[in-house]
Amino acid sequence: MRTETLSSTKKTIVGVQFLFVAFGATVLVPLLVGINPSTALFTAGLGTFIFHFVTKGKVPIFLGSSFAFIAPIISATEQWGLPGTLAGLTSVSLVYFLMSALVKWQGKHFLDRVFPPVVIGPVIILIGLSLSGSAVNMAKTNWLLAAVSLVTAILVLTFARGLIKLVPVICGIIAGYVVAVLLNLVDFAPVVAAPWLTNPVSFSTITHFQWAPFLFMIPVAIAPVIEHIGDVYVVSAVAEKDFVKEPGLHRTMLGDGLACLASAFLGGPPETTYSEVTGAMSITKVTSPAVIRISAATALVFSVMGKLSALLQSIPQAVLGGIMLLLFGTIASVGVQNLIQHKVNMNETRNVIIISVTLTMGIGGAVLSSGNFALSGIGLSAIIGVVLNLLLPKTKVQEEEHSEK
Repeated sequence: MRTETLSSTKKTIVGVQFLFVAFGATVLVPLLVGINPSTALFTAGLGTFIFHFVTKGKVPIFLGSSFAFIAPIISATEQWGLPGTLAGLTSVSLVYFLMSALVKWQGKHFLDRVFPPVVIGPVIILIGLSLSGSAVNMAKTNWLLAAVSLVTAILVLTFARGLIKLVPVICGIIAGYVVAVLLNLVDFAPVVAAPWLTNPVSFSTITHFQWAPFLFMIPVAIAPVIEHIGDVYVVSAVAEKDFVKEPGLHRTMLGDGLACLASAFLGGPPETTYSEVTGAMSITKVTSPAVIRISAATALVFSVMGKLSALLQSIPQAVLGGIMLLLFGTIASVGVQNLIQHKVNMNETRNVIIISVTLTMGIGGAVLSSGNFALSGIGLSAIIGVVLNLLLPKTKVQEEEHSEK
């Protein structure tokens, strides 16, 4: 479905739905690390607007709280307190800025050499599969609610027509929530106690700067930066546009880095590109950046509406988990499509090695650590894929294909 054919009302509804998709993860991170969830919603909305400004409003990406920093923030807070940790999080933006400058300097040739399809494909697959554990853990808290939300979303996606077909996620969440209310599984006490309006940010959160937490967070930023590259390729595939070329990966990284910097100063967690929303775009076929900006605006509104924010937080994890079971799988399928579309030859031993090791390390949960430094998950797997691609010898055919590019 072409986005330009949608009315303003339909775009608004889809935009709100996309926020529903990102809401659970966006507020879960601050809840786990001791940050105000309303602050996370505010910085997610603001960060998304900053990103769209830097990328000329062309890239349909929503920025939300990064899961990669949960353990590091908890560890850093124990050592330097939350103010010191938030000051240290400003280093995350520095990594984005340096990578942005490198990509701007070297251009697309640098990306083609370091991140060819044989590396990007499995990384995209991992972005989806690595999140599958979170989806299952959320769903298994109550399989009945998860099943209701999942089945409803599938039925709407498969059989619905018109406006309803655009909102399978909202339909799934509503159905699951209604069942949860009927089973008396929703606690409305926090909603009643919540104020109507709330101030989501504090400009005095960062009270002092320390080098220790600043340096501590730098290696952690490697993972989301590499995820960012994979996510931009995913969004490009879903929207059928080359955002790596225009407006350019250097702009998307700069936008993400500025969003992280703003979030740190306002007391929020680092921002990252949200695969959940990309999955929702893949399902609904709505890829308009304007719709994503509606999601960002909705996040800003929700951040100051205390009771509405509390009501959304009352949605059972199982309901969101059922939806995630569908969304995360679509991301992995985009990775498979990426390999197919770029005609990656699976008969080549070199390609098989790169893909196999990258997937195994990522799915297996490999961790590389030394002292306070730790690298794992998608970040570690992507680095391994890049190193293997650079070190393993190419056949003459592969060298000729690369030289032609």
